[in-house]
Amino acid sequence: MATKAEGFDRRLEPFRSELLAYCYRMLGSSHDAEDLVQDTYLRAWRAREQYDETRSSLRTWLYRIASNACLTALEVRGRRPLPSGLVAASDPQGPLVPGENASWLQPLPDSLLDAGDPARVVFDSSSLRLAFVAALQLLSARQRGALILRDVLSFSASEAAEILGTTVVSVNSSLQRARARVKEAGVRQERLSEPSAAEQRAWVDRYMAAFQRADIEGLKRLLTEDVLMEMPPMLNWFTGRRNYGLFMEWVFEKGGTDWRLKAIAANGQPGFAAYGRVGDGYELRTLQLFTVTAEGISRNSVFRDDTVFASFGLAAALDAQGAPA
Repeated sequence: MATKAEGFDRRLEPFRSELLAYCYRMLGSSHDAEDLVQDTYLRAWRAREQYDETRSSLRTWLYRIASNACLTALEVRGRRPLPSGLVAASDPQGPLVPGENASWLQPLPDSLLDAGDPARVVFDSSSLRLAFVAALQLLSARQRGALILRDVLSFSASEAAEILGTTVVSVNSSLQRARARVKEAGVRQERLSEPSAAEQRAWVDRYMAAFQRADIEGLKRLLTEDVLMEMPPMLNWFTGRRNYGLFMEWVFEKGGTDWRLKAIAANGQPGFAAYGRVGDGYELRTLQLFTVTAEGISRNSVFRDDTVFASFGLAAALDAQGAPA
């Protein structure tokens, strides 16, 4: 027979994935989000005798604990931008410039969100897109919370106020400012022209095939005219199909034309891990994540970060046959 404590555990568990997505949107780091979800569950367990279901739903109560943890964390952690939100565009033929002191926005592997979770229905895929999460980084911590709780998770103003420990007036004021700032970032337009997940994957599959052929013209045909490429932890970023092609010429010149690619998915977006030839095998070079519109690939965020690689469980090297070395 299950104990009362075991029953409480079972009631909490269905919310784990949506809380992970919430903490990720707030913090911009999958690693930090996982840590704070664990902290949220520990706090909830310790306070289980204090929970009063006549005062709030279990979901609202958990979100208040998670929000407190996120707001506390954000007091000591800076925002996590992408290069395009931090510095001016650069020359695609110029030297790579490391952003040595920046904490960059990280992708969230789709594998961390359990597709079998009953709470999975709350995930609006566009609200996990890198561009949207990057726009959230422009907001204050409470503005982020208000926008996510109201516009993404559809909590009422009174529920959001309870979760954030503030007033309805304060929530509405934060929400108004947050909506204006996110609109300035232009992420809403991307949602309107977004193809299906299968169509997005097909675009990226064609890109992968052209990449493995080192076919620069083939790559360029898959891009929108105003395509953006950025490469954290490097500060470099640029826009335009021509600039993209110039940079890819440098990539194949410096990195060779023998690559192994492994499909990945993160933030509800398709991508791949790229392994370049070294000796008798291949070493992990980058993880690339794409924004795909009806007109083609409009953004490529290229990560070269061991922490990001580890979150996807990627092997550091492959043998000549493409198996983990």
